[in-house]
Amino acid sequence: MNRIPFNKPYLSGRETEYIKKAVSSGKISGDGMYTKMCSSIFEKKYGFKKVLLTTSCTDALEMAAILLDIKEGDEIIASSYGFVSTVNAFVLRGAKIVFVDSCKENPNLDVDAIEPLITTRTKALLPVHYAGIACNMDKIMSLAKKYNLFVVEDAAQAIDSFYKGKPLGSIGHLATFSFHETKNITSGEGGMLVINDERFIKRAEIIREKGTNRSSFFRGEIDKYEWVDIGSSFLPSDITAAFLYAQLENLERIQKRRKDIWEIYNINLAPLKKIRLPYIPIDATNNAHMYYIVCSSLNEHSQLMKYLKEKKIDAIFHYLSLHKSPYYSKKHDGRELINADSYADCLLRLPMYFELTNRQVLKICSTILGFYKVK
Repeated sequence: MNRIPFNKPYLSGRETEYIKKAVSSGKISGDGMYTKMCSSIFEKKYGFKKVLLTTSCTDALEMAAILLDIKEGDEIIASSYGFVSTVNAFVLRGAKIVFVDSCKENPNLDVDAIEPLITTRTKALLPVHYAGIACNMDKIMSLAKKYNLFVVEDAAQAIDSFYKGKPLGSIGHLATFSFHETKNITSGEGGMLVINDERFIKRAEIIREKGTNRSSFFRGEIDKYEWVDIGSSFLPSDITAAFLYAQLENLERIQKRRKDIWEIYNINLAPLKKIRLPYIPIDATNNAHMYYIVCSSLNEHSQLMKYLKEKKIDAIFHYLSLHKSPYYSKKHDGRELINADSYADCLLRLPMYFELTNRQVLKICSTILGFYKVK
């Protein structure tokens, strides 16, 4: 059989058409026609107060750190099992990261472990909705209110996913999304900052425009624009937004297919008792961002990954524990985070993309069952 890749970016068919329209409009820099249309769709569909497209989710996180005025000595509580961008954005501003362990049931941060870590220096909580599955946002927002903290939802993987009927990204003060080629909808690279607290909207526009009030100028609110704050160039090209717009038009179709693939995996791998399948809390929905399994040991994980590769199936590990990273290990306070370490050793991501056929999914499942000698 031909190799089954881990990921394959999906093209809806109109991406290049919209890119040509963007080019012919005469404006392909930031905040063009397609940027505005994409932002409007997100705001109307999910009730986000303000959406600003960015060049990446990493940039959106860096904007969030600037907006919260993170300074040297501030503490940020975040999960150790996550991507470096989440915490690096705050380290760049001088913050100390206080890592919290994952849940036993899934890789999301353990909300019951947060409160003992809060000090007078704690400034924000950074829940990551791993695999698009919601963290317990009621408890997180309750802690934020109790201790006067900000909440930044890292919803990089969580487009079109919900918590108790609320869209992920609409609950925290700020939220960030990714449109990297591995995400449900993509623009190759790309991201989005969501602002749910109105006090941040005006400044966010300034930070995104190199620290100038250029956005106000283009709306005709001022007669010239000036350097008024710190910032950087966080705007994506309208070519990037044109690509994203074509994907947004097909969001429901993309989501349906991904959920179908997810269900095929879940049904066919159910006989396996030696591994754990994804756990979705009752208050959360599944946006089928990924399908993963959790092996019983690092050795088993390594052997299965090697076996699948030999069978021309690309399955990959995911994050390594950030508290044990070469950069941060000496800064960590020494607490053991056993669940985060377990996911780092044992979690295996299976191929997931729109054009993955049912036959291919069944082949992957049968290969895994064969490895475990389950008929």
